[in-house]
Amino acid sequence: MARLLQDPSKHHPSEWYTANNMQRASTESQKSRSERMTAESWRLVNEIEKTTQKTQSDVNKKLEQRREEIKFWKQELDNKLEQIVHETEILLTFKNRLERALEGCKEPLLIAQKCLLYRQRRVGIDLVHDEVEQELVKEAEVLQGIIALLRRTLEQTNEQIRQNRSAKYNLDMDLKDKFTALTIDDYCASLTNDTPYIAYADNAMKLEGNFVSPEDWIDFSNTNVEKADKQRNNSLALKALIDGILSQTANDMRKQCEMVNTAFRNRVKEVKDAKQNLETLLAMVMDETASQEKNIAALKKAITDKEGPVKVAQIRLEARNHRPNVELCYDTVHSSLMSEVQEITKNIQRQDALAQAQTELKGLSRRQLSLEEEIKVKENTLYIDEVLCMQMRESVCINNY
Repeated sequence: MARLLQDPSKHHPSEWYTANNMQRASTESQKSRSERMTAESWRLVNEIEKTTQKTQSDVNKKLEQRREEIKFWKQELDNKLEQIVHETEILLTFKNRLERALEGCKEPLLIAQKCLLYRQRRVGIDLVHDEVEQELVKEAEVLQGIIALLRRTLEQTNEQIRQNRSAKYNLDMDLKDKFTALTIDDYCASLTNDTPYIAYADNAMKLEGNFVSPEDWIDFSNTNVEKADKQRNNSLALKALIDGILSQTANDMRKQCEMVNTAFRNRVKEVKDAKQNLETLLAMVMDETASQEKNIAALKKAITDKEGPVKVAQIRLEARNHRPNVELCYDTVHSSLMSEVQEITKNIQRQDALAQAQTELKGLSRRQLSLEEEIKVKENTLYIDEVLCMQMRESVCINNY
């Protein structure tokens, strides 16, 4: 019974007190750690909140800066696009001016070539390489040179328009991308922590696509702007060049056209003067021919008039030859009759004056034919120069394009 009252598992009171003290100490330690942990958690929560707010605020500021940057470059691109479009439109009008100027050269060149062709129909001495022909050849060369220059300038203008359109295309594409990027960043800027229906984006941290550096991004747009500026400046220089070419070529054409017209007027005057001189000479020849014909008629009459005296003298000699005997005397009468017959016969036989007069008449006739032919040559030349060429050249119109 005594053995049952004794429990070997019972602790000493001191152990009890110690155990209680340990429980209290452990609880207080745990509570203290828990309180410290709670305080650290709130401090961490507050710190994370501040960091999150600060980071989000920084991102919002950077996003706003980025939007302003995009807006700046978008405005720059818009300005350059407007400028290059404007310059291209103006250049198209200059191209049209070149085309009209080129078309305007065809008729003057055709007329110059026709004039040269018509003047090949001149005949005789008038088929001469005169000042008119020299100026016509020069006019044709000037016009051909101008046509070649205008064609080269037109090709240069077409190439510049192509370059402008290439620059415009690059600006359009860049602006389109800028508009899309600005739209996206505007959407991003509108998002807040309270925006409804926002959700996690699982693949947000993956870098997809070919990302470029900010420097490359700026360089890309800057290159497009510089290219547009370069093509705009080239267009301005080309416009000035075209203006100068159109003005100079029109002046050159007018100057040479006037040179040709002046040469034609001078030549026509020369030919008319020559024709008038020939007509004067022809009148003189015809007068001289009439005079010579009268002279020949007079000479023939004079010869005919000598037939009576010679017949009388010969009959007298014949009759006196029949005197009888001593009466057949060679007296002064007989010697005079002999001399008379000889003289008249000699004078009749001497037809030098008549022959020379007839020769001169033939010469005058030849001169008349030659002068008449030369007058026809001059008339032909005047018809070609004054009627065919000069009247045709009146239609030449040289405009400022």
